[in-house]
Amino acid sequence: MIEKKLDKIQDNFSPLGVGAIPNLFTLLNLFFGCLAIVFALQTESVIIYVNDEFSGSSFNIPEKLTWAAIFIGIAAIIDFLDGFVARLFHATSSIGKQLDSLADVVSFGVAPGVILYQLLRFSFAMEENGLEVSMIWLMPAFVLSCAAAYRLAKFNLDETQSYNFSGLPTPAVSLLIASFPLILHFNAATFGIGNFLINKWVLYGLIVLLSYLMVSNIPFMGMKFKDYSVKNNLPKMILIVVAVISAVFLQWIAVPVIFISYFILSIVNKNKFT
Repeated sequence: MIEKKLDKIQDNFSPLGVGAIPNLFTLLNLFFGCLAIVFALQTESVIIYVNDEFSGSSFNIPEKLTWAAIFIGIAAIIDFLDGFVARLFHATSSIGKQLDSLADVVSFGVAPGVILYQLLRFSFAMEENGLEVSMIWLMPAFVLSCAAAYRLAKFNLDETQSYNFSGLPTPAVSLLIASFPLILHFNAATFGIGNFLINKWVLYGLIVLLSYLMVSNIPFMGMKFKDYSVKNNLPKMILIVVAVISAVFLQWIAVPVIFISYFILSIVNKNKFT
């Protein structure tokens, strides 16, 4: 019996054991999170001058920032798969849980924080002398990164968050933030949403709201199914229907719509998720 337990412990920590398979997925999540940060940092604003006078600044989102957003999306998919693979191979471990949170801090904390930093920079760049904005006005972007790190640390210590969450999950926040460059690049003219998302006060408001929701104890719906009955899973089924319909008709704007739907369904049914 003792030998079996020792073998299991060694397998969880061995880079070649069965326990390493989901950990490799987790490290791949971290890899794409790092790529997202690199691409998000390689962006420039374009100042427009007419007859040597300042005319404005383009906020046409650079392609590299959209790639950063896509890499965050890939990291989120892999983050879902590593848990699935761990259960499939019965290879859950303490080190896997810690590694998952460390990777998530980068992919779903730092990376979206850098995207917010760049969006704030573009917002200020549209103003006269905007490129000379003080770092103080851009630093609030990383409040969201700090809140994500706190949220993940709290999640690691809470054994009750298996099917539902206490506080807004970081992947949901990161996917929302990651959708902004894609919306601004592909759907900015739709409903005038481009001017809304590039507004610095909107961005500041979102940073405060999302950071608070992550560190709060408000119950939020998890997407794991205990069973497949309609009664126990109606909010999740409604969210899936909303996701499919909005994806077909709204393209990247579907992401904020899905997020808002998720928030509303969680608040309305919060008694079920406590």
